[in-house]
Amino acid sequence: MSDETEWVEGMGGEPQEEIRRLREALEAKAREAEGQQDRALRAMAELDNAKKRAAREREEYTRYANESLLREILPVLDNFERALQAAKGEPAAAAVTAGVELIQRELFRVLEKFGVTSFDSVGQPFDPTRHEAVARVSAPGQPEMTVVGETARGYMLNGRVLRPAMVTVAMGDTGSSGQANGAAA
Repeated sequence: MSDETEWVEGMGGEPQEEIRRLREALEAKAREAEGQQDRALRAMAELDNAKKRAAREREEYTRYANESLLREILPVLDNFERALQAAKGEPAAAAVTAGVELIQRELFRVLEKFGVTSFDSVGQPFDPTRHEAVARVSAPGQPEMTVVGETARGYMLNGRVLRPAMVTVAMGDTGSSGQANGAAA
């Protein structure tokens, strides 16, 4: 027997009860400390997540803060394009056309610097997230729901649609052939 055991046995039941009570208290305090440590770790994790979320939101805000201004500038870019199309056939307007082209390129370069890019639509399948259909036309040789014309170019801002392209979409020939079959019957 160890000295401690002899001392405890020699003291009767009282010291053993005290040791048991102290062990239980120690275990309770250890559980309490673990709980406190767990709560502290969770609080630290929540704080870290909140910081990351705030940083993401700030970045998102910064990336798209100019969105309304950029939307207002797009019609100006459209008008430059229309002016160039109208002046292309006029030999007397060659100098003006060159100047307008230069301004248009510079404006587009500035927009690209802020994350604005245009996308091509003609020949692509109609995508309602990127296109706004303004007309449907019969287009022999084109698959149904293919973009066959573009009224206004579409633009993206940092990978997100800033303005959908306004497009003309091919409709299938099934409607006209169905009418022809109905008339023959």
